[in-house]
Amino acid sequence: MKIFDAHFHIIDFKYPIVENNGYTPPSFTTEDYSSLIDKYGIVGGAIVSGSFQAFDQTYLTNSLGTLGDGFYGVANIPNNISDKEIAFLNSKKVTAVRFNLKRGGSETIEHLEYLSNKLSEEFGWHTEFYLDSKDLTELEPFLNKVNNFSIDHLGLSKYGLQDLYNWVE
Repeated sequence: MKIFDAHFHIIDFKYPIVENNGYTPPSFTTEDYSSLIDKYGIVGGAIVSGSFQAFDQTYLTNSLGTLGDGFYGVANIPNNISDKEIAFLNSKKVTAVRFNLKRGGSETIEHLEYLSNKLSEEFGWHTEFYLDSKDLTELEPFLNKVNNFSIDHLGLSKYGLQDLYNWVE
């Protein structure tokens, strides 16, 4: 059986790490990850940028190069990123963008629709939202305008779970 790890973080203190709302994660390098996956038959996965990594994607592109062919990246990028930088990330197998609406630290909601849809239309990327499902009703008008998106960490709480189910349908 082949397994794809749909969401994990690489935290390597060789690269910038910033505290976010009082949280700084423990180290979890590509070497740590690689030592764990052999026994599970994991052949690929999605390395997800956390808000604690700010907008630096050097760790992500290096991690993708280290882990190999079956791995893809989910970047945390600013609204003013250049097309050249996006094309570079795309060439390194970054295939999605992530916005942290729960803890902040990424782009503001005013810019998300434009950036999400631009990345979808021009590069085929999807958008991943880190949000609390209890906020889905309030976010519905905005989410209806985003081409392709997923909600990570299962929406974080049981509140709003029915709204999450409705989006899944």
